[in-house]
Amino acid sequence: MTTRVLAAETTNFLLPNATFFVEFALFLIVLFVLYRYVVPPLSRALDERQDMVRKQVQDKELAARTLQEARERYESELADARAEAASIRDEARADAARVRTDLREQADREVERIQRQGAEQLAAHRAQTLTQLRTELDGLSTRLAERVIGQSLSDDRRRRATVDRFLAELEHTPAGRGED
Repeated sequence: MTTRVLAAETTNFLLPNATFFVEFALFLIVLFVLYRYVVPPLSRALDERQDMVRKQVQDKELAARTLQEARERYESELADARAEAASIRDEARADAARVRTDLREQADREVERIQRQGAEQLAAHRAQTLTQLRTELDGLSTRLAERVIGQSLSDDRRRRATVDRFLAELEHTPAGRGED
């Protein structure tokens, strides 16, 4: 213990100890080694990591913008497609109405043509029947009148007048109604 006290008395506390300078030099060497060999790879790795994160953020923003643009294009094209489908549907309805009207008009014309043709055929058939009746009735009525009267009706004028009167009465009677 005496040696320690003695050593404590001989050192001046204002003067730095020699180990301090050695420790300080070693500290500076460690700092230099760290700054020279450890910090650059670490800062490079951190810079690369920051660049990667920055690039990922930019890619995410670009993807979000691209997605938004695609969504807007999709919605725009969908709206256009719906509008086009509606116009096509309206055109189809208009075409169907036009075709229906055309077919109706064509059917009406066909009905009128058939009715007209039927009326013409009926008139022709009636004229033919009247001609046949005149011919047959002329002969029959002449023979019948000759039997009833007992005279010969060779006068054509009389005979024709009788037949014409009968046919005129026949024409004035409505079709399909006979006298009971």
